[in-house]
This record gives sequence, C-alpha cells and structure tokens, in this order.
Amino acid sequence: MGAMFRSEEMALCQLFIQPEAAYTSVSELGEAGSVQFRDLNPDVNAFQRKFVNEVRRCDEMERKLRYIEVEVHKDKVNVPAVKDMPRAPNPREIIDLEAHLEKTENEILELSHNAINLKQNYLELTELKHVLEKTEAFFAAQEEIGMDSLTKSLISDEAGQQAATRGRLGFVAGVVQRERVPAFERMLWRISRGNVFLRRAELDKPLEDPNTGNEIYKTVFVAFFQGEQLKSRIKKVCTGFHASLYPCPPSNTERLDMVKGVRTRLEDLNMVLNQTQDHRQRVLVSVAKELGSWSIMVRKMKAIYHTLNLFNMDVTNKCLIGECWVPTADLPNVQKALVDGSNACGSSIPSFLNCIESDEVPPTFNRTNKFTRGFQTLIDAYGVASYRECNPALYTIITFPFLFAVMFGDLGHGLIMALFGLWMVVKEVSLAAKKSNNEIWNIFFAGRYIILLMGCFSMYTGLVYNDIFSKSMNIFGSAWFNPYDNQTLERFEAFTLDPKASYVDKPYFFGIDPIWQTAENKIIFLNSYKMKLSIIFGVIHMIFGVCMSVVNYNFFKRRYSIFLEFLPQIIFLFLLFAYMVFMMFYKWVAYSTLATDEAYTQGCAPSVLILFINMMLFSSTEPEGGCKEYMFEGQGTLQRAFVLVALCCIPVMLLGKPLYLLCAAKKKHDKPQSNGSVNQGIEMQEQTDIEQAPKPAAGGHDHDDEPFSEIMIHQGIHTIEYVLSTISHTASYLRLWALSLAHAELSEVLWNMVLQLGLKDHNWVGSIKLYVAFMFWSLFTLAILVMMEGLSAFLHTLRLHWVEFMSKFYAGLGYIFQPFCFKTILEQEDED
Repeated sequence: MGAMFRSEEMALCQLFIQPEAAYTSVSELGEAGSVQFRDLNPDVNAFQRKFVNEVRRCDEMERKLRYIEVEVHKDKVNVPAVKDMPRAPNPREIIDLEAHLEKTENEILELSHNAINLKQNYLELTELKHVLEKTEAFFAAQEEIGMDSLTKSLISDEAGQQAATRGRLGFVAGVVQRERVPAFERMLWRISRGNVFLRRAELDKPLEDPNTGNEIYKTVFVAFFQGEQLKSRIKKVCTGFHASLYPCPPSNTERLDMVKGVRTRLEDLNMVLNQTQDHRQRVLVSVAKELGSWSIMVRKMKAIYHTLNLFNMDVTNKCLIGECWVPTADLPNVQKALVDGSNACGSSIPSFLNCIESDEVPPTFNRTNKFTRGFQTLIDAYGVASYRECNPALYTIITFPFLFAVMFGDLGHGLIMALFGLWMVVKEVSLAAKKSNNEIWNIFFAGRYIILLMGCFSMYTGLVYNDIFSKSMNIFGSAWFNPYDNQTLERFEAFTLDPKASYVDKPYFFGIDPIWQTAENKIIFLNSYKMKLSIIFGVIHMIFGVCMSVVNYNFFKRRYSIFLEFLPQIIFLFLLFAYMVFMMFYKWVAYSTLATDEAYTQGCAPSVLILFINMMLFSSTEPEGGCKEYMFEGQGTLQRAFVLVALCCIPVMLLGKPLYLLCAAKKKHDKPQSNGSVNQGIEMQEQTDIEQAPKPAAGGHDHDDEPFSEIMIHQGIHTIEYVLSTISHTASYLRLWALSLAHAELSEVLWNMVLQLGLKDHNWVGSIKLYVAFMFWSLFTLAILVMMEGLSAFLHTLRLHWVEFMSKFYAGLGYIFQPFCFKTILEQEDED
C-alpha cells in the first residue's frame, strides 16, 4: 500500500555496457521490466542508427513468420499456445533461427507451388472431362430428335481446326464462369450478327480455384460457326472473357476414348494431390508446434535492437552508453540483470550503473497488482499523477464503490452485479487465456474487482434502504403502530404514516422500516432522507479531499501553503457547509418524538435549507404558530459570525501566497552575495535540507518561479474556482439522491406494471402469464436496471471523484512510467 499512497521514487541512471554484452544485457533488462530508456539520439534518422541492419533482419524474419502463419491457418492447423515463454535467442542462435526460417519458408513455398500446379492440371482435366461429357450430351440429343444426313454433313470431320471444305460448320468448346455467361452470349451474337449457334450447360458442382481455394461455378459451352474469320473472332472473345477452350473430337468414338483417358489421368493426379497434401500437412503440423516460440523470440530480438538504437557510443567506440529511469527500489534488480547479461556472453568487463542528477521531472510509477490495477486505471484516465504526488487511487478503492452503491442501492440488483464480478474473479485465469477481441468484454473483465466491490456495497445499501427488487423485508418487526386492519389496507392499498399517531418509539433495528413500502407519504420521507444523506456524504468527501492537500504541501516543502491556502479553505468549508450538516443532525435529534417542549415539536422544525439561505443573505423568516425561528439560542449571532469569518478567508486565499512569495523573493534578492569562503570550497560541506528535498515542481501545483503578476493570476483563478466550486460541488452531490430515487422508482414501476400482471390470476392461465411476465421482467431488469442504470451510476460516481474530490488536491500533470518489458510489448502487439 506504500506504493499506492504515493508514486515510487525514481532515479536517472547511466548504463555503461560493452558492445559484446549489450544484446544479452538489454535482454535481461527486458525480462526484468524495470527500466525506461531515454533516446540519446533524437536527431539521428531511424535509418542511420547503429543497429538498423539487425532491425531489418528481424523485419525479414517477421515477414517469413507471417507467411508461415498464413499458410498454417489456411490449412486449419491448430497452433498450440506457448506454455513456457522463451527467452530472446543469443547472437549465435539468431543465425540458426534465421537459417531455419529460410529453410521452412522455401519448403512451404515449394509445396505450395507444386500443389497449385497440380491443382491447375486437375482443374483443366476436370473441365475437359465436363466438356467432353456435355458435348456428348449435345450430339446425342440432336441424334434423338432426328438429325438428317444433310445436316450431319454440314459438320466438318476436322471441326475445331481449319474447315476442310467451304460451307461446312465448325465448333469450339470450353468453359466460362457462370456469372459471365449472359455478357458472353451477347458479345458472340454481336460479333457474328446472330450467325453463331451456342449451346451451354451449367456444371452442378463448383470447382476449386487453385490459387485462392475459393469455389467457382462454371458453364460448359459449344459454339457452332461457319468460316475461319468468325472462328478467330470467337477465340478472341473467349480470351477476353477468360474462357478456357478445350479440344473436342467430332467423332463419338474418339470422344469416348478421350473421356476414358482423362478419367484415368484424373485418378492418378488425385492420388498425387492427396500425397502432396498429406506431406504438406505433416510439415505444417511440425512447424505449428514451434511457430509461437519463434514469433516471440523474433519480437524480443526486434525490441532489443530497437532499444539498443537509443544508446550512444562513447568517444573511443568501445562502450555503449544509455540513460534510463529506474525505480530506486528496483536498482538491485537492474544491477543483477547487468551482471547476468555480462556473464551470459562471457564478457570479462562488467557493466556499470551510475545514478546521475537531473532537473527533468521523473515519470510516475505506482506499483499495482491485479486488484488495484483497475482503480489506478480510473485515476490515470483523468490524468497521471505528478511525480510523488499523493495518489487518490488508494482511497478510491473504498469511496468509489460506496458512492456508487448509494445511487444503486438494491439488494437484488447488487447481488446480480456481485455474482457477475465474482464469476469473472474466480474464472479469471481461464477467461484471460481466451484473449477476446470484444472491446466491451475486455473493459468488463479489466474492471472485474471494481464490479465485485460495487455489487457488494450495493447489497449493503440495499439492506439499509430495505429494498430488494422494489420490495421490503420485514425481518425485525415494524416499529410503527398500524391503526388499520388488513381489509382496509387491501381496499385503500396505502395510508399516511404520522409519527404522532402511529410511531411506537422503538426504531427498526437496521435500515428503513418496511412499513414505508405501503405508506402514501413514502416518497416524501425518502426524498428528505436521501437528499440530506447525499449532502452529508458530499461534504465529508470534499473535506477529505481538502485535507489531502496538506500531505502534498508537507511533502513538497511548501508548508507556507498549509497556513495560506489549506487553513482558509478548510475554515470556509467548515463554517458554511459542515455547519449545514451539523444543522441536519441537530434537527434530527432536537425535533424528535421525544421532545417535550412545544417549540421543539416536529411541526415546528425549521427548514435547514431556509436557514442556510437566510444565513448567507443575513435575513430572517418569521415563524408561525408559536414556533421558534432558530433551533437553539444564539444561532442567528453564531451564523452571522460564521459568514463573516468565511468571507474573511477569501482575501487570505487570494493574497496570502502571492504576498509571501513576493516577500521571500525580495529577502533573497536583498541578501548580500558572498565572495567565497576562505577555504575556497576545499573542505567538504554538508548539504542543506533544501538541497536534499525533492523539487517542488514535481508536485504540479507550484508557480513559485513565475513573476508576481502570473502568481496573482493563478491564485485568483484558484480562489474563484474554489469558492464557487464549494457551492456547485455540494449541490452536485445531490445526484446521489436523484439517481437513488430514480432507480428505486423505476424498479417499482417494473414490478407493478410487468411482473404483477402475472400474479393476479390464480388458475392455470395465471401460470402461463407469470412465466411470460417473469421473462420480460427479468429481461428489463438486467438490461435497464442493472446494465443501463449501473452504467449511469458508474459515470456519475466517476464524475464525483474526478471533479468534486480530486480537484481539491490533485494536479495530474505527470507522465506514466513505461518500462522496457517484454511481457508488456508482447501483450500490446497481440491486442493490435
């Protein structure tokens, strides 16, 4: 939790690594994931850096791996998941890996080309077989209808080649894609002016495209024509429509012999194709086992060389120098990684790690686990905390689900949400291994612990509200006396609860009394209760946020801000809004049913809102019926004093800090400059506390180095924003009341207008109605009340934290610590 309270301390380090140990050392640092490197060559083009050739080699290996992966997925070969994450290969293994990938790619390429050629031959033979069979059907049909000898003599014995005698018919046969047939027919008719006789027949089964593997539908055609010139035109049209022409003997005997030969060749070719596919399958299965490991190794290699390109060479070109940000707690791990990297390559010269001073603001690093990561993400979405600034994520773990539950208070709906979150938490290992591409599911899964806590807190507030699917539970017995019998209640359905007449002075043990479920003035009571409750929680939440600024002021050595900013702010907030909360509690206690004085009866209870408005306007309201205007003696004088003191805090907030900084700068300027000590700095001096302290600029709120006019402008903006925001932010917490009331009423509407329709009939028809009504009620409950209302309450809770709470102390001007980590790199690439 120490890391969650404040970001970890960072150190800027220099690495001095020998060139032969650079690769293995950076590899060890990538496995450790504790170092964020800085680019020491910002002006050098990416193609002019030292390790650009190695990066290109990795790119080429990635290209080969992508090709192999495509071929593996094309044959639907399963790629097993990598169980043990392989380490980056050493320089000797890189050559072997590169040669292996080259060999594998060439082997798969050769198999693919052979398979394509064989499939092309198989396709041509299949088309030829269909052409011969279909043309046989054409000629057989003509013979059946009685073709005379004169018509037969018109067909040349050498059709398909040059016609032997003028006046004889020739024909060409082939196949064309089915979708091109209409255009193909029109084109033949146009070029021949209707002198081509075309017969066609569609193939029943689709053929396989050798190049893509897609199914293609084709049609066999025979075009009869007369004349050599027309034959040339027809062939050009066939070429333009990518139609395949095949030789077709005019003799029936020759066609039958040719069909037998084609079928024999198809059987032999099919056997060769099966053997080739089996061999290809064996090769791809063996490759698929190593494909995941190869891909990880190549990506790690590429990341290492990209990182080495951030390094710089020393003057002698014998040492690589790098700069990096390192959490001080991880310095021993980084040193160990450098030692392991030097030992891995057998280098006799060790690598050095040297911490250096810098004026640059370090990155922000909050160490999280799987439970706290979701809450930290909510804070980082607003803005990354400034370096060493107080981190609100620690408190958000409790305040976020609690404020959500105030708006989503229902035991039944909270149970549904909690069970959903618990299921994701219990099954998180198996669910994380699936690596879904659904963005909505990934958001839910990343916030599984947030959903679990929101559900649990909603169950608690549901018990406090005594609300479960808009119904109440009478566990401890009602604390109200019911003057009506059951028949009266069934006839009127609701009655008004009067504390004077029906309260028995024995409060319900926990939560709201269940009798309010049938009361006619239920909304009035819950309105008052939840509205006051939301103001109380809001003021406490804002006071806590203002108090958190003290932690930042103290840590960044700006203790003057505690007196000149924090104290006037907290006094202003306490004297106005915390006093309003006090009046609520005092009213509940003083104007209870136990009050004996007539002036303190419930009918004489003054409105807290009217009292607060009169307090701010220095006005009063005449009471009625012998009641008192104020709750206690001297309240009017006390309120005027509170307002005057609160108004006096505004000039302190506005002028205190600028005048203090102006006096401090003037005193520093008037201080005589020293000409140097006698020892000329030879003796060692102890560092002062100011030199040892962190730089205040890292906090994000500081404007100490700016001119006085700029400081006044900034302070004026902050003062106006704080004074106005205390009013607007307090009112903003009323959303807790509004959404809670809306959720409860919508739940009651669904019960009365949907589910209750199935509970009216007590016969067998009622069971059917209940089944249908429950189906719609559960659907609307999950879709509207749990999901939509839950999302609405989540967004409103997020706004209360970002604006109303964090604006009191949080700057959020830092930048995230992004270490060089193989695990993170691989996860990001998989998501992309």
